[in-house]
Amino acid sequence: MGSVIALKESFFSAMRIRRNGKYSIISIIIILAGAIAFIIGFGISGRHSITVTTLTSAGNIGEDGILSCTFEPDIKLSDIVIQWLKEGVTGLVHEFKKGKDDLSDQDEMFRGRTAVFADQVIVGNASLRLKNVQLTDAGTYKCYIITSKGKGNAKLEYKTGAFSIPEVNVDSNASSESLRCEAPRWFPQPTVVWASQVDQGANFSEVSNTSFELNPENVTMKVVSVLYNVTINTTYSCMIENDIAKATGDIRVTDSEIKRQSHLQLLNSKASLCLSSFVAISWVLLPLCPYLMLK
Repeated sequence: MGSVIALKESFFSAMRIRRNGKYSIISIIIILAGAIAFIIGFGISGRHSITVTTLTSAGNIGEDGILSCTFEPDIKLSDIVIQWLKEGVTGLVHEFKKGKDDLSDQDEMFRGRTAVFADQVIVGNASLRLKNVQLTDAGTYKCYIITSKGKGNAKLEYKTGAFSIPEVNVDSNASSESLRCEAPRWFPQPTVVWASQVDQGANFSEVSNTSFELNPENVTMKVVSVLYNVTINTTYSCMIENDIAKATGDIRVTDSEIKRQSHLQLLNSKASLCLSSFVAISWVLLPLCPYLMLK
């Protein structure tokens, strides 16, 4: 009803312009076209749109992963529909509606491996738990949401690989003072760089040796790196990195103690946000922009 009133008002505005300007016919067309475009935009997007946000992330092969997705909360749980889709996959990754999972259209490759946080859906959490992450799970996913307020979607890129925190110890098997850095699982093959707090920027490649050993599943690899000729009372860092993650193991050896710390950072995490109705209306009005410049 509001759209009809808006259309009438636009028409009468156009008629008033006709009496006052030399661009009368063009003005009528522009205003009517704008009103129609506004109505079409709402028709494309529904009465309203909702904001859906995803976060690009990485999955660790063989472990459980999270595909993050949030939306505007809705207290009407029975009206909320969550659909997870993956490009190139015919069936759904996961579907949640009417307060529970509906896996009737789930693709076989995800069977028994997915779950949403059902108790958090009502507060806007549509994140997907993916069990036993596989290398083939990598790809582009879409989180599609319908609520009583409207609908919306957002995409995310999901990378898969292997990464682990290194452990650095004094190498008791070496003939000289040496440090041994080990990390059990990495894929793709990472780079390994040693650094010293004292000799910042120094190149330790000539006094270190790194090897990669394929694990039994023939995908991931164990990383072992040995640094020779180290000195006490100095902090050394073993840094392991591929295009998915970066991990660092630090060690400081003194006459009385050994101090260690380590941390891991996932790379290239990005948020994606979608406002569907605004985009739809903008695209409809875009061809009219040159005409709206007329005076």
